[in-house]
Amino acid sequence: MSGPAVARDVHAWDRTIRLWDAYFAVAWAATLAFVLNAAHPATPVRVAATLLLVPLVPWYVVVGRPLLQEDPPEQRRALRYLAGASALFLPSAVLVGETRLMAFALIPQCFMTLRMRWSLVVVTVINLAPVAGWALLWRPDAEALIANFLFSAVTLVFSVVIGSWIIRIIEQSMERAELIAELDASRHEISRLSAAHGASTERERMAREIHDTLAQGFTSLLMLIQAVEAELDDDLPQARRHLALMDETARQNLAEARALVAGGSPADLDGASLPDALHRLAARHGATLDVTGPVRPLPAGPEVVALRSCQEALANARKHAGSSAAVGIALTYADDTLTLSVRDDGCGFDPATPCEGYGLAGLRARATEVGGTARIRSAPGDGTTVTVSLPVSPSRSSS
Repeated sequence: MSGPAVARDVHAWDRTIRLWDAYFAVAWAATLAFVLNAAHPATPVRVAATLLLVPLVPWYVVVGRPLLQEDPPEQRRALRYLAGASALFLPSAVLVGETRLMAFALIPQCFMTLRMRWSLVVVTVINLAPVAGWALLWRPDAEALIANFLFSAVTLVFSVVIGSWIIRIIEQSMERAELIAELDASRHEISRLSAAHGASTERERMAREIHDTLAQGFTSLLMLIQAVEAELDDDLPQARRHLALMDETARQNLAEARALVAGGSPADLDGASLPDALHRLAARHGATLDVTGPVRPLPAGPEVVALRSCQEALANARKHAGSSAAVGIALTYADDTLTLSVRDDGCGFDPATPCEGYGLAGLRARATEVGGTARIRSAPGDGTTVTVSLPVSPSRSSS
């Protein structure tokens, strides 16, 4: 897996620089061979032209080769390099016409290192200046002069066409590299936001779980402690009953804490049906339970939401309606709906009045997560009814 990943990070010029080295070497060696074997001019002139080409090799290796590997090449350095290469190439090309073969090695470098405007200028000089200088120096006949200028013109057009294609390829490569970088940045940002959203969702879920279980259990313990303190002197049997209830509540809280850590189902639902869990919950809170409809096993999601909603509604009833209020729980199994209703005959409240706390908001959020709804009906002096409706899979008997 690491091999392809590394290859994608390497620029095309870096992977092909040895090919350009070989191309330059072949063009340079071929040029020297043509110059030394040319019929005109005299041997000393051809040797001088050959010696002028020798510095091109270290100039390319030291300056040109690193420049070709830059992405993108620095324009001033590119102009200096090509100016130096032209200064070494043009005198030799003026002396011996065969030297112009070296232009095929220099022209691609113009398009690879310069922007379009400057590359066209340098390529025009490399193609036409040697012919003009050669014509002024050697005064050839008209036929040779026309042939050389036509050859240079064709070479120039060919160079412009191929060079334009090279520049378009380089620009597209750079645009794609920028696009890939943007996509990578977007992917990392999406991953970061997804992780942050997941962490936020998990914190919200844990907040609901703690509020509906441990926090309510600790609240019950505090209320029982207060009751025991008031009963120790006057009603010892009742105090013992409250102490037993404190013991049961503490054990239940411990079981809920372990279930939260393990990520399992609520302690009340561990190995028990939803009606059984609600029976135990109703007994702890002094409420009544009425179950209607065909009781059947349901997925964990709706059962957990129903249990937690009942815990929240009972805690609110105890807190706001008082311990003397009568509380009734109704659980209804329908074909495709599970409905839980908790009713108390306490003092009630105005549901339109903004209220602080997490309970009712968390109750609605739980129901929404499984596609259900939570409704609170209340009025001052008329008690409160909390109704949670949850979608469930139809029973087999109905099909």
